Amino acid sequence: MVSKPTHVAAQAERKIKAEAKAKVLVVDDHPVVRQGMAQLISHEPDLTVCGEAGSVPEALQAIAACHPDVAVVDLSLKGASGLELLKDIKVRYPRLPVLVLSMADENVFAERALRAGARGYMMKEEAAEKVLEAIRCVMAGRIYLSDAMASRLLHQFVDGKSEAGASPVDGLSDRELEVFQLIGRGLGTGEIARQLHLSPKTIETYRAHIKNKMNLESATELLQHAIQYVQSMRSGT
Repeated sequence: MVSKPTHVAAQAERKIKAEAKAKVLVVDDHPVVRQGMAQLISHEPDLTVCGEAGSVPEALQAIAACHPDVAVVDLSLKGASGLELLKDIKVRYPRLPVLVLSMADENVFAERALRAGARGYMMKEEAAEKVLEAIRCVMAGRIYLSDAMASRLLHQFVDGKSEAGASPVDGLSDRELEVFQLIGRGLGTGEIARQLHLSPKTIETYRAHIKNKMNLESATELLQHAIQYVQSMRSGT
């Protein structure tokens, strides 16, 4: 006669199964998004959410505490850009694969994210099953990009970049480009400050740096160039 497993044995079995799952850290400044990701991942037999964070300090603390197997990171975080978090992770935890899941245009930010240390980049508009596919892809040591973005980077590698054909925004820092794009979307200084969790004075400093680097004379000229840039990104030109 086979005896039934004891309560202690059942608990041990559940613990073994839980430990066998890959641990995912979700980093996003919107609690609703984090909850949605947690619900999505909780239904997967091989994945579990080990922690959540909404800022760079919280994310670094969570990594140290729960030792995730993969991190899913948004680029818009409280107080600092997700790109800064990617750079910190690359230095402190070089073996931790990171997937960027963001609303930020992949045409603008995917390459920068990869350079900062991400192993994959995808837009939040993608289907849920694509997110799970991307998580497993970066965990397996591969790079995940949309077909369109992968093709663009491949052509860029094959054709090369000429100095004459370089975009005027290439000289901007990651944060300056983020501010420039938000200006192009019609946001004022106060709105940009709230979205990036920075002070209006800091945003004005970024605006001045952008104008200087792009040789723009006025706020009107900055706005015009920013709008044109955003429109060109949306049209793929």
